[in-house]
Amino acid sequence: MTASPIDVYRSIRPHYEAFLMLERGLSANTREGYLADADRLAAWLADAGVDVCAATPANLHDFVFALHDLGVAARTQARVVSGVRSFYRYLITEGILEKNPSELIEGPKIGQHLPEVLTIDEVRAMIDAVDLTSPLGRRNRAIIEVLYGSGLRVSELCLLERRRVSFDEGYLIVTGKGSKERMVPMSEASIEQIQLYLDERWQRGDPVKTGEEDYLFLNRRGAHLTRVMVFYIVRQLAEDAGIKKTISPHTLRHSFATHLLEGGANLRAIQAMLGHESIATTEIYLHLDNTRLREEILLHHPRNRFSVKRKS
Repeated sequence: MTASPIDVYRSIRPHYEAFLMLERGLSANTREGYLADADRLAAWLADAGVDVCAATPANLHDFVFALHDLGVAARTQARVVSGVRSFYRYLITEGILEKNPSELIEGPKIGQHLPEVLTIDEVRAMIDAVDLTSPLGRRNRAIIEVLYGSGLRVSELCLLERRRVSFDEGYLIVTGKGSKERMVPMSEASIEQIQLYLDERWQRGDPVKTGEEDYLFLNRRGAHLTRVMVFYIVRQLAEDAGIKKTISPHTLRHSFATHLLEGGANLRAIQAMLGHESIATTEIYLHLDNTRLREEILLHHPRNRFSVKRKS
């Protein structure tokens, strides 16, 4: 019987811990940090059906990108990447692997990274790329509409419950970081697509696993979606739409907020919808390029409007 991906890692973990303590002489706290990073990687890979010894550079790149998608701070991402590299150096040293898949993975540039932003046309292209004739097409269309239409974190989308969606009032209630709940408005497109998805699921009589009945978005086996699943759905739709940017569910959240800001929405309102604790986070999270910002100042600042009026 073939060992499961997580069992493969568990057989290696005690030896790696001994290596960190005896060979590298690391302190208990440092060892715990390295082991936590390896644990995190192993769990993520196992969720995708891959064991740590079979991981490819592409797998590890997706793992690092998923950290960003989950909202992990840049410094924490950098630390996890360092821990992953340490783990794979150990596997090479012990002769368990011949080639190091972590050589080319890169951590975030601290203080310099800004997520990609999709244009409105690119969002439309992703939506149009959904194959509505496929069994999961209507679900995937609803997922994109909700991610972009309400700016949810991927974890919030995965754990969204049907009873938390108010079609009549046009809002949904999500549980964000720190178990804090917030109300988020839904677009008309989101409401329509969720209703179509639920109707189609009911008409087909799709299976629902025991204990999973409350969740809105389910996989074909009737269990709620994982973050990895949503990551691949979004990545595939971007590819099908011919988008060359590096895309994740977080890209749709960032695009939602950026488009709102560009459309004139109040920064405090955007902060509330995103569930940011501090307005400073929202200010960093949203950005306008220098040209756009200058145009906004020239158009809206009262002194500039006065000057333009005099010239005319």
